[in-house]
Amino acid sequence: MADFAIDPTLQDQLEWMRAFVDDEIVEIDLAFGGEEAVYNKKSVLWSEVLRPLQEKVRERGLWSCHLTPEFGGQGYGQVQLAYMNEILGRTTFGPSIFGCQAPDSGNAEIIAEYGTPEQKERYLQPLIDGMISSSYNMTEPQGGADPSQFRFRATRDGDEWVLQGEKFYASSLPYAEFAIVMAVTDPTVSVYKGTSMFLVPTDRPGINIVRRTGVGTEPEGRGNHPLVHYDDVRVPADNMLGPEGQAFVIAQTRLGGGRLHHAMRTVGVVGRCLDMMAERALSRTTRGESLASLQMTQEKIADTWIELQQFRLQVLHAAWTVDQVGGHAARKEIAGVKVATPRTLRETVLRTIQLHGALGISNEMPLSPMLINSVVMGIADGPTEVHKQTLARQVLKGYQPAEGDWPSEHLPYRRADAKARYADVLERHLANL
Repeated sequence: MADFAIDPTLQDQLEWMRAFVDDEIVEIDLAFGGEEAVYNKKSVLWSEVLRPLQEKVRERGLWSCHLTPEFGGQGYGQVQLAYMNEILGRTTFGPSIFGCQAPDSGNAEIIAEYGTPEQKERYLQPLIDGMISSSYNMTEPQGGADPSQFRFRATRDGDEWVLQGEKFYASSLPYAEFAIVMAVTDPTVSVYKGTSMFLVPTDRPGINIVRRTGVGTEPEGRGNHPLVHYDDVRVPADNMLGPEGQAFVIAQTRLGGGRLHHAMRTVGVVGRCLDMMAERALSRTTRGESLASLQMTQEKIADTWIELQQFRLQVLHAAWTVDQVGGHAARKEIAGVKVATPRTLRETVLRTIQLHGALGISNEMPLSPMLINSVVMGIADGPTEVHKQTLARQVLKGYQPAEGDWPSEHLPYRRADAKARYADVLERHLANL
């Protein structure tokens, strides 16, 4: 039986986190805002404001809790991380202040698992310490969700690999000290067996940002997700991360957990929307009546509360399953969460906007970015359609085709079997009617 119990020690930590987020981090979101500020570790914001807060988190024993104690974390399981991320999901800077900001958290997990001692010293430790940012370069303009279309190549030249091609949506690359780059190293085999992973310092000659790409209504030419061209970028042979041809195996180290962490933080966003809805309903009147007294408003709030509880429990169950059997064996549960995340967030945000009217859709409320983020959640770490396919395939593995021409629930077929089993009793029963 699944167990989502919170032990007293964790409960105490979660209460501290809630107060810390409300008292310290929310105002940083309001004062500085913007995704780019999260990753620019050389800014005054980081040296004067954020790093002192990170020290408080370290003193509390809550820094990079997804990592093992060997790398300065707590080795928390996914259920524990779920409760933490629900709180952090209500803020922009929260994950960075707690040392679990994507893509750095996933990149750190990969290097911790597959990196050489030299790679860990050069790349992992500064990343864990929160001193640098990193980037993860997988997506290509023409490839989308189909890796078989990847054109990015790495060719061996003596003691070096030469990288050539384009990567799109290379998040945080403008501020990253290094990127983890996936490249086809053997085009004669399946892309899943011929793709390798490289650690690439971003100061290498030949790395050119073609254009900055933002999200939604961000101004054109700005944003944190650029199109980047690698023009004969050379890296030493030992910059390969893990064995040659194993990029997709290695990628699962970050993708499963990353998908769950997105969902965990979305629970916090949905909870924030419910708070806004309830406050609005109790604060406004129309035609002499409180919004809270109107049946359609009550329906919106009730539906949101129900969906929040369902989604939260689904995320916790997926996290518990990963803790029990590992990420690969929990593919069905992870895929189900990935499908539910954008839908739950989108419907909740739309209801919240509707209750706030014109103010809800304006740039004076945080709801429009939340709505765009609900769309992002349906694309990030694989589109919803792919996860539905994965989920369906996993579910179907537990079933068998019907024997014969009729479904197993076909009533005439089943009734005939049942009557044959109880023929003697039926005969006496019918005789007494």
